[in-house]
Amino acid sequence: MRRRSVARTSVELTALGFGASVIGNLYRTTSAADASAAVDAAWDAGIRYFDTAPHYGLGLSEQRLGAALRQRPRDEYVVSSKVGRLLVPNERPQGVDSEGFVVRDDLRRQWDFSRDGVLRSIEDSLRRTGLDRLDIVYVHDPDDHWRQAADEAMPALAELRDQGVVGAIGAGMNQSAMLARFLRETAADVVMLAGRYTLLDQSALDDVLPAAREAGKSVVAAGVFNSGLLSRPWPAQGMKYDYQAAPRELVARARAIAEVCEEHGTSLPAAAIAFPTTHPSTVNVTLGMRDRAQVTQNVALQRSAVPRALWDDLRDRGLIRQDVPITTGGVP
Repeated sequence: MRRRSVARTSVELTALGFGASVIGNLYRTTSAADASAAVDAAWDAGIRYFDTAPHYGLGLSEQRLGAALRQRPRDEYVVSSKVGRLLVPNERPQGVDSEGFVVRDDLRRQWDFSRDGVLRSIEDSLRRTGLDRLDIVYVHDPDDHWRQAADEAMPALAELRDQGVVGAIGAGMNQSAMLARFLRETAADVVMLAGRYTLLDQSALDDVLPAAREAGKSVVAAGVFNSGLLSRPWPAQGMKYDYQAAPRELVARARAIAEVCEEHGTSLPAAAIAFPTTHPSTVNVTLGMRDRAQVTQNVALQRSAVPRALWDDLRDRGLIRQDVPITTGGVP
């Protein structure tokens, strides 16, 4: 699988990344066997970038991902995890996690973007994964914690990068405006941009993508299906957009895009995966993959050719922004 480097670092990412949130039991239970089989299938398909976080299943994602990767040659793959949420004992457990993961809530999340919190979080992630290092570390969802994340977390991560302890550092969020600030104002090398540069939302063209180009830094695209609405060839009412029921007008727009995709011999989900890669700053698309079947499907979609003419047609019909830059055509 083709690889691209995170700008100004030695870290190389495969074009497609394995998002491990779902093997942390996001929304529903995933068996340990299915989680392991998903990682095995990803490896067999050539995927060598794996992303996780303490937040995902209160550590379950990190545990399962580490167990599946530990016996593989360490220099052949890249693992990213995140800081900002420490896992601490829950003094008042209710039985199940309240933040979307089907796991026991014996632990709870505690916001902490301090230097000590960063170092403790990385140490805890290494213990849970059983790995010797993390290749990329992102500050995770610091929406309400800009000052501490910028003034304490990022300098601490920069020290670790400069010492060779981690390969690259950055931030991962569902918004783009603050990610642009991380690129412009901090030592970040890369940002993980979730849901803000997709076939239905190109708002990142107003901030984070110009910032990446100006600073010579990189973007990892996540959430390219916008929580599901772009994940099937023909969107329908009741599907999710940004974690909520999709508004009727967005469903109609997604269906209009799907029709154009069909005219060009491709499908909506294939185009959704390819679209972020048409921007020169995007080095990877990372997708959540729960089991072997999802991996097989996503790899096939990513490998399918999406013609450049599709993007031109979508612009001409007003279905994507006129200022969308097209450089690669989405061909893997």
